[in-house]
Amino acid sequence: EQFNITSYDATAVAIMTLEAFAGLWINAFIVSVICVSWVKKKTLNSNEKILLVVGCSRFWYLGISWVYSFLSIIYPHSLYVHPTLQLFVSIQSFLNHSNLWFSACLCVFYCIKIANFRNSFFTYLKVKIDRIVPWLLLASVLFSLVISIIAYEMADQAHCNNRNSTGRGSFWRASIKMDKHFFPSFFITGFEYAVSFMAVTFSALLLLFSLWRHKRNMQTNSMKDLSMDAHVKAMKSVLSFFVMYSINFACLILNMVYATKTGSPVMFLILVFQYAFPGVHSLVLIFSNLKLEKTLLRILAYVKCKVCMR
Repeated sequence: EQFNITSYDATAVAIMTLEAFAGLWINAFIVSVICVSWVKKKTLNSNEKILLVVGCSRFWYLGISWVYSFLSIIYPHSLYVHPTLQLFVSIQSFLNHSNLWFSACLCVFYCIKIANFRNSFFTYLKVKIDRIVPWLLLASVLFSLVISIIAYEMADQAHCNNRNSTGRGSFWRASIKMDKHFFPSFFITGFEYAVSFMAVTFSALLLLFSLWRHKRNMQTNSMKDLSMDAHVKAMKSVLSFFVMYSINFACLILNMVYATKTGSPVMFLILVFQYAFPGVHSLVLIFSNLKLEKTLLRILAYVKCKVCMR
């Protein structure tokens, strides 16, 4: 049974609006706190640099996606015809890809910075990681830009061919052509999702193995080590990322499978999870960072005090 198209659009936009505004506030908070710290200290460490680009990319992604959801209802059959919608689709795709890569970079950074291994290459990365981070972020931007351009061009070509072959009796052939043109785009996008997901997975496994070795050495030597706390905090953060990445990765794959089935209940749930991911993930980032957590708690305490005084 299909959703009524009007009620489906209205419900989807209402939920997207709530999720988008919550995510915008959360990511704006991250960016503002880091920018204030940047002004005070005149410098940023590698962790703050990654958090800054993650917060900025997610803020603009949610804002543009929210605007695009309204425009797609006003122009439901003009996704690749109307120039404004073309621009929003391109920017949304780029920000979505960069958002995934920035988050994966953060997990890899935690792994290299916290985990302890005697491998010479891993030691070299640990020493050079602060210099590598800017180049890693730049590579993420360039790679996301290339992937989004390729995927958009393929999808645009598929829609153009579909418009040229929608005569009487040719709808089945048009559907086949759409699938054939969308397959390379889905393959490239799916490959990117898989690589970023594997980066997060390996980071979690390496941190878990490092924590296990460190705990065993502490029991053997009967001594305490402050790095245990760093291991535990990083492990909690990366495991939280891993769980959310698993859900998000499944939604991204399902989104490619049900891309042409708009209005279905499965597509509706996929959109709900996808729009919730940037906000929920960023909220975990706040509570895994001591400075961000303390600032948020001070703001909430101040707001609560003002409300009570009224």
